[in-house]
Amino acid sequence: MFYADGLLVVFQFGGIYAAGTFGMTFSEILKFGIAMNIFAGLGAFVFAWVEDWLTSKTTIFISLIGLVGFGSALLFVEAQSYFWAFGLGLSFFIGPAQSASRAFLARLSPKQLHGEMYGLFAMSGKATSFIGPMLFGWLTILFETQRAGMFVAVAFWLIGIIVLMFVKPTVKTKF
Repeated sequence: MFYADGLLVVFQFGGIYAAGTFGMTFSEILKFGIAMNIFAGLGAFVFAWVEDWLTSKTTIFISLIGLVGFGSALLFVEAQSYFWAFGLGLSFFIGPAQSASRAFLARLSPKQLHGEMYGLFAMSGKATSFIGPMLFGWLTILFETQRAGMFVAVAFWLIGIIVLMFVKPTVKTKF
């Protein structure tokens, strides 16, 4: 759940961060957004095999490590070219984090409760969706830089890693 809030911060403020911190124009942000979606799709495609080979939990864990690594780099780079490189690297791990989370939920929940579990998953995401943007705004104002605000995403991913380490998955199942 925490790492989903980190993704939400990126989705909601990534364009603002690109414009405000790196001076990107609307056209550049649009091109970057398209490239990010392509890389996220490629990541989901590649990690589908990783998930089958290992487990959903491992795939999420690897994805979160990638998100933390690339996300942290994005907080410190200055050049727009590095923003592109690390941003696309980050995107590669967004797709697998999202798709493996849904598969992991299916494997964790009893078959007869899948509908309820997905509903609870969606509702909890909506219920906490204000936290990331609120923290982004507060930290941006407090430190007078969007980089501090964007740190919220990395912090949520780190919390997600810690929480995930304590989740005991059921036996690996195939659908």
